[in-house]
Amino acid sequence: MEAETARARRALEHESASVRLRAAMAVGTKPDPRLVDTLVQRCGVEPDFSVREMLTWALTRHHASVTVPKLVAELRSDRARARSQALHTLSKIGDRRAWPAITRALLTDADDEVARSAWRAAVVLVPGGAEAELGRVLATQLGRGGRETRLSLSRALIALGAELAVRAAMTDADPRVRQHAIATERLSRDPDAGFELAIEEAKRIVALGSTSQEGS
Repeated sequence: MEAETARARRALEHESASVRLRAAMAVGTKPDPRLVDTLVQRCGVEPDFSVREMLTWALTRHHASVTVPKLVAELRSDRARARSQALHTLSKIGDRRAWPAITRALLTDADDEVARSAWRAAVVLVPGGAEAELGRVLATQLGRGGRETRLSLSRALIALGAELAVRAAMTDADPRVRQHAIATERLSRDPDAGFELAIEEAKRIVALGSTSQEGS
């Protein structure tokens, strides 16, 4: 068994992405707690997206009591990828014991991928009664980043039902914040309209300075 575990470790660190992918799949199919450290470590440095997803899947196949503490420890890593993938994996595991580790610092992380992962994890892990405060924190990030970042934040705010925080941001002094808040409110009312259409409408409203009509 020790020899098998050692072979799996070597395969998870192989130079070939296809070999690493197969190794992660094999570990997930036949979980081995002795490989959890290696899986977590690889998540933080793995350059291939498909392999990272398989590593996350393999971790979800192990007991949360083993994986969650190690993933929470990764949230303090200096490497953005390690923080982001740990958050992503915690969101897939869905164990709310990880909630205290989803700090404001992570929710406002300067790295967009980390922040996006933190938003998604927070929506999954937030305990009942804490949604409003989480929504207020997330609303401070309105207007940041490119399309994917803004869409991720809008989805998180909508999932939380953070209407009050979004509406408050619709009169923010920063036009980028106003646009994003208005687009989020539009998207919450008409999900089928799409984010691009909501953004374009929000830009027109901000350009006209007509946010006052949003209460109607």
